[in-house]
Amino acid sequence: MGKKVIIAEKPSVAKEFARVLNINGRNNNGFIESDEYIVTWCVGHLVTMSYPEKYDEKLKNWNLNTLPFIPQEYQYEVIDSVAKQFEIIKNILNREEVDCIYVCTDSGREGEYIYRLVDDMAGKPQKAKKRVWIDSQTEEAILNGIKEAKNLSEYDSLSDSAYLRAKEDYLIGINFSRLLSLAYGKEVANKVNENKAVISIGRVMTCVLGMIVAREREIRDFKKQNFYKIQGKFGENEENSFIGEWKVNVKSKVFESPLLYSENGFKKENDATSFIAYIQGLNKQAIVEEVSKKTTKEKAPLLFNLAEIQNECSKRFKISPDETLQNIQNLYEKKLVTYPRTDARVLSSAVAKVIGKNLNGLFKSNIDETIKASLNQMVTEKYSTKLEKTKYVDDSKITDHYAIIPTGQGFENYNKLNELERNIYHLIVKRFIAIFYPPAEYSKMAITLNIGNELFYANGRVCTKQGYLDVYQDDVQKYKIENKENSEEKEENTEKLNNIELLAKLKKGQEINLVTLFTKEGETTPPKRYSSGSIILAMENAGKLIEDETLREQMKGSGIGTSATRAEIIKKLERIRYIDSNKKTQILTPTNKGEVIFDVVNKTMPDLLNPELTASWEKGLTMVAQKEIKADEFEQKLNSYIRTKVVKYKKVRNEYLYGY
Repeated sequence: MGKKVIIAEKPSVAKEFARVLNINGRNNNGFIESDEYIVTWCVGHLVTMSYPEKYDEKLKNWNLNTLPFIPQEYQYEVIDSVAKQFEIIKNILNREEVDCIYVCTDSGREGEYIYRLVDDMAGKPQKAKKRVWIDSQTEEAILNGIKEAKNLSEYDSLSDSAYLRAKEDYLIGINFSRLLSLAYGKEVANKVNENKAVISIGRVMTCVLGMIVAREREIRDFKKQNFYKIQGKFGENEENSFIGEWKVNVKSKVFESPLLYSENGFKKENDATSFIAYIQGLNKQAIVEEVSKKTTKEKAPLLFNLAEIQNECSKRFKISPDETLQNIQNLYEKKLVTYPRTDARVLSSAVAKVIGKNLNGLFKSNIDETIKASLNQMVTEKYSTKLEKTKYVDDSKITDHYAIIPTGQGFENYNKLNELERNIYHLIVKRFIAIFYPPAEYSKMAITLNIGNELFYANGRVCTKQGYLDVYQDDVQKYKIENKENSEEKEENTEKLNNIELLAKLKKGQEINLVTLFTKEGETTPPKRYSSGSIILAMENAGKLIEDETLREQMKGSGIGTSATRAEIIKKLERIRYIDSNKKTQILTPTNKGEVIFDVVNKTMPDLLNPELTASWEKGLTMVAQKEIKADEFEQKLNSYIRTKVVKYKKVRNEYLYGY
């Protein structure tokens, strides 16, 4: 029987496979070998696409006449810094005694690409090849992954989409960066006080730059406007009263009046004050016209995917998406959490059936006492652990991997975690535990008051049962955050001020004293700047920053970039000084250079700034991976797009410069 090769994406992962499979071989330079196995590893990417000058030395010089550049056959080369490790792997894959290769790179598009490039450059060794696809690095997951490994060929469509993603980024980067740099490089250099300027264009990167610049200009152009609401206190006296807010209605004296800013405010304070005097002259009593009482339930939020936890960590810990990913990757490699690069926020039905293992592991662990208390409460209150028919399980919303959850294992590494790793791990654990808790329950009152056909509205809301909010009590104190009350109208802050017990005593038709009326000044606010976390969510939803978590989930399906690449794109925009990131607040702003580049792109190729177009390319890659369209069809459309854009721009430029 021949030897089996285990090839992982990095040394630490390879060594964990060796430990779990009990491979006690000699530790060589770049691999571990026993009588039955050879375990080796990549160091991230070992192979990359060749620059144009590798095709033709003349292409080293940038010239409009050599564009568009679209290779008939793409060339690849080994990266110099990791050439030694590549040669080690190449020799191993081609050894005669090797009869089977287990591909254990990360279970996703990029991990697939890393191995396929190595396989191609190693001469596509004629061996049996198996793909190990796992969601965590626990012993059980690794052993099952080896046991259930499928033929590598079953992942050919994923490989196709990976190669096409790289070609797309390459063609857009090479062609459009050269094209715009040649045409506008000097102009940009003059505007940013540099000797020369290269305009760096990227399929996703340029689109994200556009989002950040557009938001900044929207803020810059914003003109603040004050407005004045009218509020009243109703009850026996100042101390024993509640607040109601006036809103215009069809019977109101000022219905459709130009004096109004909105349905509940005036443009000028003196008009609001005059209207108060008018109401006070109508009656000192208000009639309770409507009384609404209802109980609402709020279930725990969906589980974390990478984008959601990157946003949460940006807000709580003021760290970048890249730092969040690095820390969760560490937790994954320490067997504490499942695979981090996922877009799903739900579990598969198969995982849901055995979720008790994860809970039992947490319960028996040495985890933080506050989390232990939440687990103990689950047991004491006998909360159900059956998830199959809940919103947290949905096979149709999972492509490669389910949501990020604790494995219930790896606790030999728990005490070795640094403070940030531990905080992020606790976030994941609490989000997971919360889905087993009952919903939070709220009692809500809505009152309509009438004074001479002028209507006031009073609301009150109180949490009657904490439910899943019990899991987050410690966070309320630690991070000074509010309980997750998910209030529908943030503007209606009188809801929190009002005594719901006082409102509950009111009956329809009852008269109640008007204690006082007063104006409350408000002002319009500009949109918020993107933070490093909120931009990730905006990218996930094709540029639409949706604050509401539930709606955000419904709108999923057409993002720009992937969970694995978004953090790196933000990092690159910072590195090439197109944007700045405030390290304390994680707020993103464009640099002067970034804005100048934006103007060039907006003038010449505005579709590159369109998130929906960029998302459609990403959707196409997903369709290739899912065998909904053929790779050749996608590549033909890509080549046609590049050719058309370049030829069209050159034609317009020639007509402008030379009249032909």
